[in-house]
Amino acid sequence: MDPTNEPDSFSDPIYEEQMRLAERELTSFIAAVKTSYGAEQARLSAEDWLDESELIDSPPRSEERNWRAVTIAASARLANRVNGNRGAAVAPHIDS
Repeated sequence: MDPTNEPDSFSDPIYEEQMRLAERELTSFIAAVKTSYGAEQARLSAEDWLDESELIDSPPRSEERNWRAVTIAASARLANRVNGNRGAAVAPHIDS
């Protein structure tokens, strides 16, 4: 029996809907980060979001994935990066 000819147990409309939801969530997240922190942080945050999407517990082709949880995890990475950069700022020189 050829496994490539077996019917797909996953519904294509459900997969398409999940892809649409993921794209919408990612697009909204990137737009918000770009507005607040600029293009470079938006680029880094998009990479974070994609990394986090691979780490979520549900199987890649499951019928339901929690895209908001991915955004929250990527937001935490952004917060750590932004807050970490503040601590690395050079203190202003004070004349004595």
